[in-house]
Amino acid sequence: MSKLTVLDCTLRDGGYYNSWDFSREVINEYLEAMSAAGVDIVELGLRSLKNSGFKGASAYTTDDFINSLPIPDGLTVGVMINASELVGDTPQLEVLEALFPVSADESPVDLVRIASHVYEFEGALQAVSWLTDKGYRVGFNLMQIADRTEEEVIKLAQLAKEYPLDALYFADSMGSMMPDDVSKIIGWLRTHWDGDLGIHTHDNLNLALSNTLRAISEGVTWVDATVTGMGRGPGNARTEELAIEVAELRGKPTNLVPLMTIIRKYFKPMQTQYGWGSNPYYFLAGKYGIHPSYIQSMMADARYDEEDLLAVIEYLRNEGGKKFNTATLNNAREFYSTEPKGSWSPSDVFSGRDVLLLGTGPGVKHHQEALESYIKSHNPVVIAMNTQTHIDAELINYRIACHPVRLLADVEEHVTLSQPLITPYSMLPESVREHLADKEVKDYGITVESDTFAFGDSYCTSPSSLVMAYAFAAITSGKANKLLLAGFDGYEGKDPRNEEMNSVVLNYRNTEGSLPLLAITPSRYDVEKVSVYGIV
Repeated sequence: MSKLTVLDCTLRDGGYYNSWDFSREVINEYLEAMSAAGVDIVELGLRSLKNSGFKGASAYTTDDFINSLPIPDGLTVGVMINASELVGDTPQLEVLEALFPVSADESPVDLVRIASHVYEFEGALQAVSWLTDKGYRVGFNLMQIADRTEEEVIKLAQLAKEYPLDALYFADSMGSMMPDDVSKIIGWLRTHWDGDLGIHTHDNLNLALSNTLRAISEGVTWVDATVTGMGRGPGNARTEELAIEVAELRGKPTNLVPLMTIIRKYFKPMQTQYGWGSNPYYFLAGKYGIHPSYIQSMMADARYDEEDLLAVIEYLRNEGGKKFNTATLNNAREFYSTEPKGSWSPSDVFSGRDVLLLGTGPGVKHHQEALESYIKSHNPVVIAMNTQTHIDAELINYRIACHPVRLLADVEEHVTLSQPLITPYSMLPESVREHLADKEVKDYGITVESDTFAFGDSYCTSPSSLVMAYAFAAITSGKANKLLLAGFDGYEGKDPRNEEMNSVVLNYRNTEGSLPLLAITPSRYDVEKVSVYGIV
């Protein structure tokens, strides 16, 4: 235990939430808390040449910035660089000379860690000798190692052995490792690497601390943590917990009062604001090896509801989501990008008829009696989105749904509902089709294409997989006379879903061949509005 090194990287890993812009007050108290808690090294941030958009001081962590801080005696300072900057278009030597213009004896930085994907490892390793010659201690963090084969990991250890590394880390980047996986990776690395090993864990499966302690028991001597686990997605092993375990292992007392104080004053409020920490979505991402940034991005975007989150996770599980990509996320949310298929023509029942589309907003329930009176007196075709039940079932002619996850969640209810279901049946996942095998379905296909509506006889093109957009297209394809809306209330305040839904409305209205839209209950969307009470 005398060799055990605890490294806190809160200001680096946590910076992904606040653009590395921590106040001096937070940093100063954080440094005192780390010293008191028995932390050996603080990684104060990244060091980078990239400058796009505003980022705070810990995104660059210059010597001048570090020298302005009250670093307690005995606390070692580290920074991290990304291997991508060492193996990019700019020559490596030029990058290193710009990032570390002085030798270690002139700099407050003692440790430089390099975060590297496997494919960057060999090229970035060449920086180790340069940094060592300048007097810096050097650590290397291997990312996304959990899904590599034994042969691949052993080869990495062979490569690392040729360089004067102070610590070779492996990171559970996807948070998918179990303790036995940790032990296995350590064993593979130890076939050639006999220097210090380190581990950086993520908490998707609530195993960050357990995996760290297992690594220590297997001989790992460098361990990472962050205050309250602050870090991308589900976060990391929590410093406040690891400090307790390490103090026990070392047999030395530790003072946690300053750490618990900054948690109460700063980090718990930030956690409430930004929302790091494990949850069922991060758990699934860890289980399926999906990059946590997908979950973090969706949870920060109010357009993604529970159905979207689960559907995207399932998509990434099958299609691969180990590397975060915004375009992949956008594609994953639209579940119908393949060639459309359908066998039913809506014109068989909608042609020349007024159609009343029942949304899921509270307006349907609030104005139920008036809506039912209108249906009885005017006899429109009535279509309910999903499993809307606030109107007498005998007055509803069809139901319409297209979101695979929502369909799967509602499938038992759909089977018991008497109305035929309009859905892209032949395009649904087999698991959903099996559940609907005994249901009367009208198979109307869909393909999703940005900003586009098109109305085919047995399938449509829609700008979104939202059931509202699909319903608009199906009803228009059926050559209806008029499209009336009830229960399209919209969302409270500045909810971004209003903008998304309204963009569908505006897109539809601007498409040739679209039908007049008439909201007969309150609506925040840009449609013509009248009162159901005036047309009963």
